[in-house]
Amino acid sequence: MKPSLFSRIRPRAALLAGTLALAAAQLAAAPEDRRISDAGPEAALRQVFAEIEANRLDAALDRTEALLQAYPTFRLGHLIRGDLLLARTRPLSTFGEVSEHADRVQALREEAVARLRAYRERPGMADYVPRYLLQMRADQEYAVVVDTERARLYVYRNENGKPRFVADFYSTHGKAGSAKQYEGDNKTPLGVYHVTSRIEAAKLPDLYGSGAFPLNYPNTWDRRLGRTGYGIWLHGTPSDNYARTPRSTEGCVALSNQDLITLANYVQPGLTPVIISNEIEWLSLDDWQAERSALNEAIETWRTDWESADAQRYLAHYSRDFRSDRQQDYETWAAQKSRVLSANARIRVGMQNISMFRMPGEKEMIDITFDQEYSSDGYSDRMRKRQYWIKEDGRWKIIYEGRA
Repeated sequence: MKPSLFSRIRPRAALLAGTLALAAAQLAAAPEDRRISDAGPEAALRQVFAEIEANRLDAALDRTEALLQAYPTFRLGHLIRGDLLLARTRPLSTFGEVSEHADRVQALREEAVARLRAYRERPGMADYVPRYLLQMRADQEYAVVVDTERARLYVYRNENGKPRFVADFYSTHGKAGSAKQYEGDNKTPLGVYHVTSRIEAAKLPDLYGSGAFPLNYPNTWDRRLGRTGYGIWLHGTPSDNYARTPRSTEGCVALSNQDLITLANYVQPGLTPVIISNEIEWLSLDDWQAERSALNEAIETWRTDWESADAQRYLAHYSRDFRSDRQQDYETWAAQKSRVLSANARIRVGMQNISMFRMPGEKEMIDITFDQEYSSDGYSDRMRKRQYWIKEDGRWKIIYEGRA
């Protein structure tokens, strides 16, 4: 690890002390080649901190002034500018010395570190994908993945079922962290959600900035676990502030207004999945394909075993902890299905538009939806179905099933 900032430059440049100094030092070593264009001020911040690291404070101030011309309400930028001006008159001992509000300065320090860390630690976006995006339906053009630990939101395009990176944005989440459990806990939920609608800015208070995209929290699994609350949105920022600090909402995910407007180009209400994770797990494309193939094989085996009308084979795919959308437990479900299977000599099950998303915050669990066409002796139906699959003793089994 590099020596601390204090040991390498004069005291008057010590405004990026502690955590921020370490982040700046790490960032100075980052490669210049950025094949992915940045959304937001991260690239400019990197240049500002690189100038500070080199003790070129006048150049850092010039770059900060340019940053604030582009983002006039960027509070972190104003704090850095104040420190740089104060450094002309006396040595500084810490970042944010110009401010008397220690709690606000700490929050801005966390914002700076989050922005720089995400910029510095990007995985190879062409070679790695979030583990959660196992398979999207053809009509799901994009998916959103939120990393609350790194205060980052990623957008992926569906290219024939394979996720391709599009853009990423700094984001804010709940002031009490993540893993929401009940109404009013000020936490952001973890899980697989979908955008349900779009609310225009004109219909909202200024708190929500350029608009909002409500999510379907609590989802089916949240309700099964007794999680409560409502009103979890992706939304913008008040007009007098370019961005909010990393933990400052009551559970929503907030972006700058500029970024939310950009994000709107990728969101399809009713279709776009939003996966919120405490920290993203990344897979190589080979490992991603292997997981996807194994799950598709398990689903196909379930389908063919159902068509066989063999109750033992069919029910072997269901966990003993199973519950249906009608709150049937495994025993009730098994008895009903056994009667139906024994009464039908011919069963046909068709499946189309399969989507598969790994559930953040849950151990080895998959959210699967598909269009099902069922026919048997004297009966047929079509429905959109949701299943949750879990791994038990190394084998995928269904723990929930019902209409989506």
